[in-house]
Amino acid sequence: MGVEFGSTRIKAVLIDDNQEPVASGSHEWENRFEGGYWTYHLDDFWNGMQDAFRDLKRDFKEQYGYDLKSITSIGVSAMMHGYLAFDGNDELIAPFRTWRNTTTGPAADELTKLFNFNIPQRWSVSHLYQAILNKEERLDEIKFMTTPAGYVHWKLTGKKVLGLGDASGMFPIDSSTMKFDAKMEKKFNDLLADNGLPYTIADIFPKILTAGDNAGYLTQEGAQLLDPDGDITAGVPFCPPEGDAGTGMVATNSVAARTGNISAGTSIFAMTVLEGPLKKVHPEIDMVTTPDGKPVAMVHCNTCSTETDEWIRLFKELTDKLGLNVSMNDLYNVVFSSSLEGEKDAGGLFFFNYFSGEPVVGADKGVPALFRRVDSDFSVANVCRSLIYASFSTLCVGMRILDDEGVKIDKMFGHGGLFKTTNAGQRLISGALNVPISLMSTAGEGGPWGMAILAEYMVRKEEGESLDSFLNGKVFAASSVKSVDPDPQDVEGFRKYIEKYTELLPAEKLAAEVLN
Repeated sequence: MGVEFGSTRIKAVLIDDNQEPVASGSHEWENRFEGGYWTYHLDDFWNGMQDAFRDLKRDFKEQYGYDLKSITSIGVSAMMHGYLAFDGNDELIAPFRTWRNTTTGPAADELTKLFNFNIPQRWSVSHLYQAILNKEERLDEIKFMTTPAGYVHWKLTGKKVLGLGDASGMFPIDSSTMKFDAKMEKKFNDLLADNGLPYTIADIFPKILTAGDNAGYLTQEGAQLLDPDGDITAGVPFCPPEGDAGTGMVATNSVAARTGNISAGTSIFAMTVLEGPLKKVHPEIDMVTTPDGKPVAMVHCNTCSTETDEWIRLFKELTDKLGLNVSMNDLYNVVFSSSLEGEKDAGGLFFFNYFSGEPVVGADKGVPALFRRVDSDFSVANVCRSLIYASFSTLCVGMRILDDEGVKIDKMFGHGGLFKTTNAGQRLISGALNVPISLMSTAGEGGPWGMAILAEYMVRKEEGESLDSFLNGKVFAASSVKSVDPDPQDVEGFRKYIEKYTELLPAEKLAAEVLN
């Protein structure tokens, strides 16, 4: 079983020996903006996980007629990064700060210069160092720091460990040693000492494990947290907890060099597995790893589908007021299908979907906005096309850096909500990036399915079998793939659109400053 704590949904997926999903359950949740930070309460994790697992058990019994009583192995994944720091009593030092916060700019800039390595604002070390710069209280009491996946895993198994891919969003990784980079670790430890703090990275960060390692077993306390009904008992083995970036790579068979994937949901990011290091340090590019340690260039944007979702909710309210029985699913289909009827450059309409800052383009704050000329064709089709373009425009700005670096990509796969409705998302992002985009039949299951595969890899891998070999030989050998090549007219239309979009960025930033 794989359980993934996404930004808006907690989902559990159970797979069989053929890696086919046989049951699933989910729970909707939302982050909160409290005290100047985006956060989730810790109770939200457990209430949501229990609800998702109860939903999975219900689905299983409806399909097969008997209760789910045992699971071979389990893996936990979640949105990466953030600030989860605990004291010696296992209590939070400060409320959880998610990846979505863009409040760590000074820390990220200083650490990037110190390490000569890009340290994004989202990373755990940025949050820790910004708390130090802010002279926050109780910092000397920190005994353990981790990510959301690491936190849930710890409470279920008692083990303070983290998968390599998720750990690479806490602190830079040395792919030759599969550990935190020793030179950078020493430099940061010196900073901690200079600020009078009584610990080192090794003291408070999780132990790193790689894909295939055993990461502990479900404890009695953990079994009660997972399944208060008591159907699942202690002793189930766990694989290393991972981040949603790693599970996305597994779910799309994108763990080999020159492969890549785009995960498009509440946030959007592209992962490209590299053949070697980049020539320069780019603040727009995160350097992370696959779950088995290969270097990965990651372009991450905080917002993808939120603005589209908001407009579709508005359309739903309008149709309800008109007495029309139109489902949300129908509205999504209409919006995505209509986007293909719009002008190739969206007719001079420019949506900015910034619900928070976007470091890729240097936006510290965000505000959703629509810009249009008075002579723009303000049609439904162009509105819909611009909405879909907005979902990945910022990502495309970052991906151009990889083009300039000469990075080669043989395969790019898509997964997540953007690719579920019609083929519009797949076609339009193919034109925007000017690369073929492929979808697998399992793409709709996404991260939790990928996490279940990692849990299976731990218990079923053969001696010395690599993750890449396991995926190619046992998981994806007979997978159906649907590919779309870029349409030259879409390529040219998006080129015109993105040029004007980047020129409008100062206006978007000014609007965010004024309205915030």
